[in-house]
Formats: sequence, C-alpha cells, structure tokens
Amino acid sequence: MSAFKPKIVLLTALAAVVAGVLVTAGLAGAARTSSATVAAHSSKFGRILVDSHGHSLYLFHKDMRGKSKCNGACASEWPPLIASGKLHAGVGAKASLLGTMKRKDGRRQVTYKGHPLYKFVADTRAGQTNGEGLNDFGGEWDLISPAGASVEDASSASSGGW
Repeated sequence: MSAFKPKIVLLTALAAVVAGVLVTAGLAGAARTSSATVAAHSSKFGRILVDSHGHSLYLFHKDMRGKSKCNGACASEWPPLIASGKLHAGVGAKASLLGTMKRKDGRRQVTYKGHPLYKFVADTRAGQTNGEGLNDFGGEWDLISPAGASVEDASSASSGGW
C-alpha cells in the first residue's frame, strides 16, 4: 500500500497543476472575449447612452480626434468603457456609430461617433446621471445622446437653440 502513496501524491499534484492551467486559460479566454453593449434609455436629460448594466455613459470634451485624455487618476474616477470582444448596439443605439480606440495601457476603449465612452464612479446604480455637466480633470463631462452628441448639444439643436 505504501508503494502507491507516492504515485497518489504525484497524481494529485499533477491534477492540481492541470486544473490551475485550465482555470487560468479559461479566465484569460473570458477576458479576451469580453463584449460591450451600448443602448439608449430615457433620463431626465432625454435619451442617453448606457452600458449593459444601465449605467450612464459620458463623453469628455478634452478628448480630441478620438484619443482619450483621461488616464491615471482621471480613469479611476471616470472608468473607460472597455471591450476586448464584440461590440453590440442595444435598443436605440446605432451599430454604425460604435467603434474602439487603443488606450495608452493597450486596452480597447469603446467609442461612439468617435467619442471615447466613460462611466462615472458616483453613478452607483442604473439610471443615475451624477456626472452630467461636471468640470473635472480639466474638461467638461456630458452624457451622450444616441445621435453621438453631448446631451447639451442635442437639446439645444432640437429646441432651436443658438
């Protein structure tokens, strides 16, 4: 019986290593195929874009030519919407306006009509819009409409504003 004990220990160790490799590969595969969904929902500001959890999406006026100017501490407060897999246009969003851009850290940030998309850490529940109109990290943050404009721009254009 004692001759089998080393084999059992060896087989148990080998099984643990194989399980660890499979779990790691599975997690890496899941991260690689992480998709992002952007949809439109009604809010007190009109129709706005939200992520798959119903959290409001924002654009940063400091971003230029589809490049994010929000990194480091800024990206901690305004997390970019990241996708490493397929993009999905939910109800009210236009698939033709969805895209991605490469961030400084190498991750793919979702864009809408060329605007990099962000969430706001103070929006802890679906439907919250606490970041609308804030001036933070050197620029203004606005909700984004299904047309791809800041809500402020969308409302002034539809009401015959200046």
